[in-house]
Amino acid sequence: MKKFVPLKNYKLLQEKEMIAKAEKFNKLMKERRTVREFSTKSFPEEIIKNCILAANSAPSGANKQPWHFVIVKDSKLKTEIRIEAEKEEKEFYNSRASNEWLKDLEPFETNDSKPFLEDAPYLIVIFEEKYSIDEEVQLRNKHYAVTGKKKNYYVKESVGIATGILITALHQCGLVSLTHTPIPMNFLNKILHRPKNEKPFLLLVVGYPKEGVQVPNIKRKMFDEIATIL
Repeated sequence: MKKFVPLKNYKLLQEKEMIAKAEKFNKLMKERRTVREFSTKSFPEEIIKNCILAANSAPSGANKQPWHFVIVKDSKLKTEIRIEAEKEEKEFYNSRASNEWLKDLEPFETNDSKPFLEDAPYLIVIFEEKYSIDEEVQLRNKHYAVTGKKKNYYVKESVGIATGILITALHQCGLVSLTHTPIPMNFLNKILHRPKNEKPFLLLVVGYPKEGVQVPNIKRKMFDEIATIL
């Protein structure tokens, strides 16, 4: 295998086309909104598969690709996840969250009830791989205390970028999503039978919006509030 290969499919664009593409993409992403009420209507699994493959194109430390995506469509598993997530959310709203945090959440009218975890046709549970495991090393040394652990780098940063690409890809396909992070999320390892080297990063709810759904009337910050040109 060659160490380096030519850059393929790169096309130098005219500046006018670049500006037009940037404006079009900005307009598309401005329309993205988080929803909390989902239709039960399903859609082809192939869409999610391709969006995950797009997410897998994200840059990662030393190209370790330290992520694992679990697509949950089984209704029993979704119910199990909802039950455990609502337990953690009840603790959050009743004792864990600060008064300031709860005050900031008031405009969104959220609470510990999470019906979307059962209503949406798909849940994508994103795991970060704290370290990789070389299974060949483990097998060769199964009678010895050799773990086969291999270090991963910039794990959270890498998984965060991949998640952003996934959310963008799903939006581009006409789907809506919700990022859900009940803390702690250890129950996801148990329910989904994931190994110890994986840690839940985020639970992404995916589907169509429920008919007539409304979303909070929020405003995005202006360019000068989020960026500086030096």
